Amino acid sequence: MDIKQYDFELPEELIAQVPLKDRTSSRLMVCDREKQTIEHQHFSDITKYIQPGDCLVLNDTRVLPARLYGAKEDTGGKVEVLLLHQTEGDDWEVLVKPAKKVKEGTRISFGDGQLVAECTEIQEHGGRKVRFSYEGIFLEVLESLGEMPLPPYVKEQLSDRERYQTVYAKEEGSAAAPTAGLHFTNELLRDIQDSGVEIAYLTLHVGLGTFRPVSVDNVEEHDMHAEFYQVSQETADQLNRVRQSGGRIISVGTTSTRTLETIVRDHGTFKAASGWTDIFIYPPQKLRAIDGLITNFHLPKSTLIMLVSAFASRDFIMEAYHRAVEEEYRFFSFGDAMLIL
Repeated sequence: MDIKQYDFELPEELIAQVPLKDRTSSRLMVCDREKQTIEHQHFSDITKYIQPGDCLVLNDTRVLPARLYGAKEDTGGKVEVLLLHQTEGDDWEVLVKPAKKVKEGTRISFGDGQLVAECTEIQEHGGRKVRFSYEGIFLEVLESLGEMPLPPYVKEQLSDRERYQTVYAKEEGSAAAPTAGLHFTNELLRDIQDSGVEIAYLTLHVGLGTFRPVSVDNVEEHDMHAEFYQVSQETADQLNRVRQSGGRIISVGTTSTRTLETIVRDHGTFKAASGWTDIFIYPPQKLRAIDGLITNFHLPKSTLIMLVSAFASRDFIMEAYHRAVEEEYRFFSFGDAMLIL
């Protein structure tokens, strides 16, 4: 399958640089797969399209302030470090810039020595393994020194770092936000539950590979990144009960979708599980775990637009994207949303 099938022209001015003041005021494109219809609404209207007995599945991962700026202890040379994931204890896989300055044994100091990273292994493409040393609790030190790792297409500074977190973010570990969830407020979630819709939570820690472009012409040759997920027994039981009673499972975001599809493909049903998934979903694969999807508008030629196309067909999704450009929807992490049913 040719990657060009997932390309489209996107004017740069449609890439949202800052979040809206009111999370629920973003626009919502409602796509009906059966009728092949497209409606233009606002996110606060989502309650019109979900019904008692349905279940929204939310990813409760919390973004780490994973970008650190420090200096080499021996020369004072400036180094940027981006945390990817914790391997064991105080050992982390990271990206460093400029990579050529960081050799095995290099020590980097942050915040006048509040945090020190020593390089223990050199990896490809700027990757390093480091071991951190510090006083106190690592996450508290990181909160005081780190910055939010905003996507590369966001050029503006974020005045309130909580706007790059969902209101239900709990489990620390992501290098990027599950951005479909950014549209919800606590008030909207309460209204949804009061209407008889269930809410279930799972965790998938989003890696920076989510922004990595597909660099091969043939989609099947793309090497998918792996991300850590966890689904509790409570959530598995809840989802099985909803499905057995005829309710719809509506996934909030591609991260929740990848987690649910991983479990259903591995077990045939929803089960408590945790581990690493590198599942790559693209047409003509069919999704088995979900009946609806809430998602933002994704990058051209990305694995995310392919996943959405597997759920709703490539032709329908590409038509929806062309309409979104025509109607000047806001794109990507801080942009508008789609509801696909």
